[in-house]
Amino acid sequence: MSASAAPARAYLSIGEVLAKLRPEFPDVTISKIRFLEAEGLVEPARTSSGYRKFGPDEIERLRYVLSAQRDRYLPLRVIKEHLDALDRGLEPPGEPGGPPRVPMSIVATGGMPDAEAFAREPADLRLSRGELLEAAGLDGEQLTQLESYGLLTRRPGSAHYDGNALAVAKAVAEMGTFGLEARHLRSFKSAADREVGLVEQVIAPLQQQRGTEAQARADEIVRELSALSVRLHAALVRAALGRAGRG
Repeated sequence: MSASAAPARAYLSIGEVLAKLRPEFPDVTISKIRFLEAEGLVEPARTSSGYRKFGPDEIERLRYVLSAQRDRYLPLRVIKEHLDALDRGLEPPGEPGGPPRVPMSIVATGGMPDAEAFAREPADLRLSRGELLEAAGLDGEQLTQLESYGLLTRRPGSAHYDGNALAVAKAVAEMGTFGLEARHLRSFKSAADREVGLVEQVIAPLQQQRGTEAQARADEIVRELSALSVRLHAALVRAALGRAGRG
């Protein structure tokens, strides 16, 4: 393989990062990058010998920090809050000290643009309890009921809720306008659990195989069957209501 055909390395050294950023930020130095690392604004990986390895995400974080300092004169404390919001899938606060915001495109749909889009890429959010309540339009008692019936949970090992929890909470809030409460919706959870069992049966042979190709195929099947199960459920409900003269 010729040198020109060699694949680009996934990681860059601190000197290579400096050379990459210098055209856009002439004042940046290696000392500055190390300082931002020490302040917790960027966390490069390390080689076995201790050298820093910067990936694409770290380079973009550095660009964000340097731009926020140069163009908006934001202090590092505020930039840190912005980065935390972005890491959690939120929009940074509009004003210094203000709360982060769930993107309106997600609020409007409960994290689910449509059944198939949601199945392909579920929203990867990390929401506090208060952020989830505000985005979904629920009160604390309603959320407690949803959790007690197992309709939604926090992210494993975390105090945050993800985009799936938002999708459930938003749907339940909207169903509540028709007089339905969490206790009425336990059958949805039971049906979903049964569907999960079917999907697991389909992907079990792939999960027993080694290698990223088998795992990628398993993930693809999960996305496809998730979308199809949503479509099938909607079609069956619509058909049943039609037979009853209510479709």
